[in-house]
Amino acid sequence: MPAPAHLDPRLLRAFVAVAEELHFTRAAARLYVAQQALSRDVRRLERELGAELFVRTTRQVTPTADGERLLPYARRVLQAQDDLLAAFGQARPLLVDLNSPGLVTGRLVLERARSLAPEQELMARYESGLTHAAGELVAGRLDASFGRFAGLPAALRAGLAHQPVRYEPMAVVLPEDHPLARLTEVPLTALAGESVYAGAGNPRTPEWTDLAHLLFEGRGIQVASPAPLAIGEEEFQRIMDKTRNPILAVRSFPAMPSTVVRPLVDPVPLSPVSLVWRKGLVHPALDALRRAASQVATEKGWLEVPDGGWIPAADAAVMSVHK
Repeated sequence: MPAPAHLDPRLLRAFVAVAEELHFTRAAARLYVAQQALSRDVRRLERELGAELFVRTTRQVTPTADGERLLPYARRVLQAQDDLLAAFGQARPLLVDLNSPGLVTGRLVLERARSLAPEQELMARYESGLTHAAGELVAGRLDASFGRFAGLPAALRAGLAHQPVRYEPMAVVLPEDHPLARLTEVPLTALAGESVYAGAGNPRTPEWTDLAHLLFEGRGIQVASPAPLAIGEEEFQRIMDKTRNPILAVRSFPAMPSTVVRPLVDPVPLSPVSLVWRKGLVHPALDALRRAASQVATEKGWLEVPDGGWIPAADAAVMSVHK
């Protein structure tokens, strides 16, 4: 069959979503379309190309050899379309990961960006950790995120750009009846002998666990063993209630019942936060997000290191360079 004279980008977008999700229902939800409409678009693309793109069974969807061959071309076409629309002010929504609903840094930057560019649509997402979000950024399923850029593997960093946003003071979350809960600030030396939960075993947040290891090294503090991966605030609190481990967090960590949040001091550990996006991404809302990050950081002094502040050397080097 001769090649079609043209292909509707909508069909390619349907194909890419299914190829990445390997599930028609999830792909339809991602594109905000009915599953039947998505299936029709994929079948139409197959007819126009004269090739079967997926093997479908009741249990799974897998790309055929032709599907695997088409995928990189389809991604490039869609990126080019997004770039063209962005250049002429017709950009799609920008998908911005805020990690978790209760965290403050990304939310404040996003709110400012929306005020700077009210004509643009910036949509919040919650991917839990930067390592997981970075994979979504590189794959084009997400546009921007926040987190510890130096904690990403070099292979992931190579496809990403970042802008330093904040040195966020860290804290510890304690059961309200923990002996250290009576303190208004917790010196790091007071945690000696404790096992502190820092996301060990969570594949979405290894950059946070690594930061904890660097902070605890030589101080007699252990990173707590992996706990069951909890999805949602209620499940997380239930697991933490069972283990009763202190939790390494940032000072703006949202309060949970029967717990207290106490700043860490002597030294003051800092969590380096960058705005992170895919290299080469062109989008007017990204420009607004970057301006917002710069404005809020300057107004709030987020990039000033307090006296007695602690930052790993690798992070200090990365945060000193805008990319």
